[in-house]
Amino acid sequence: MIVEADGGSRGNPGPAGYGAVVLSVADGSVLAERSAAIGTATNNVAEYGGLIAGLEAALELGATRVDVRMDSQLVVEQMSGRWQIKNPGLRALAARAADHVNKFTSVTFQWIPRERNKRADALANQAMDAAAGIVRAAPGGPAAAADREAELPRPPLAGPESPGRRAARKVAAEAAAHSRPRPPSSWEPRSAAPLRLILIRHGETAFTAERRYSGRGDVPLTERGLAQASAVAARLAGVSLAAVVTSPLERCVRTAELVAGPARAPVIVDADLIECDFGDWEGLTFREVRERWPAELETWLGSTAVSPPGGESLTAVAERVSSAIARLRSGHGTGVVAVVSHVSPLKLILRDALAAGDEFLFRCHLDPAGISTVDMWPDGAVSVRSINETFFLS
Repeated sequence: MIVEADGGSRGNPGPAGYGAVVLSVADGSVLAERSAAIGTATNNVAEYGGLIAGLEAALELGATRVDVRMDSQLVVEQMSGRWQIKNPGLRALAARAADHVNKFTSVTFQWIPRERNKRADALANQAMDAAAGIVRAAPGGPAAAADREAELPRPPLAGPESPGRRAARKVAAEAAAHSRPRPPSSWEPRSAAPLRLILIRHGETAFTAERRYSGRGDVPLTERGLAQASAVAARLAGVSLAAVVTSPLERCVRTAELVAGPARAPVIVDADLIECDFGDWEGLTFREVRERWPAELETWLGSTAVSPPGGESLTAVAERVSSAIARLRSGHGTGVVAVVSHVSPLKLILRDALAAGDEFLFRCHLDPAGISTVDMWPDGAVSVRSINETFFLS
């Protein structure tokens, strides 16, 4: 059988609901429909609700093999085991979905464009209307049945040990591990020396001052930005830096060179610390993007898995930044390393260090040349000591 599922909210979070449709593989006929309003929730919570409802409906119909199709890249990638599930609320939902997946012989997950998910999308929108208290006139006649899409192309179903089933086991294990009680942490200060990362946002550029999206464009520091970078160097003059690791863009490299000077520390370029690729938004003001791409901007702000048009998602940025930090931890162990980067990579490092959710990315402000400090120990322990120090710039 085929399960098409969707969910959404009006506001993210806001009035939310989901929809799911179970279809026959043979002729594409609708075998079951499920939808429900779930009160106030986020898009991702509602999308997982649609997935769970669709799987439950397929189980009730006696399905043994299921092809799940959704226009939520986040849910498809997480249930396929390719993306980590960092949000605690989503972990519980993913574990519940994975429990259902393990009751089938095989399950595959496939992303489809929204225009090919109209049936589930319509049910989800009806549920969102109900959650918001909106009553709409019912469509007349049998037009809805006549509007059914032609049978969609279907990949061959996998065997008993399908990638979907193996991925579901992985998701379930991960969710179960995160749900287990953790041993109590100690308030006692650690005696072992950490690796201290001094996270530095580059100094001001013309794009910073003009409130423009500044991603991969190689914009140089302004005179004020150079002065800010020099102030950072003076602030850290007494610190013994093992290295200064930097994004390859000029605004960061120049900041790094000035910071490394007093300590005579080596400057190391790491391409994984580069800023998010904002695609078509590059160089435009925040207002211009709001006016020209209102729907795309809202979607991007609602999920780190969504990319700007022609750009890169924050989820992708997080993956490469995590790799950069892992290399630092394995390469240095202890000591002090300065990391010069951009707003997006630095916020993602801090988010993960604090074990915070994605909302942190929009609630944390990092000034040009602001300093944040994070201590890391070999056993995985992390301590955030400061965020966005700027007192030395005044």
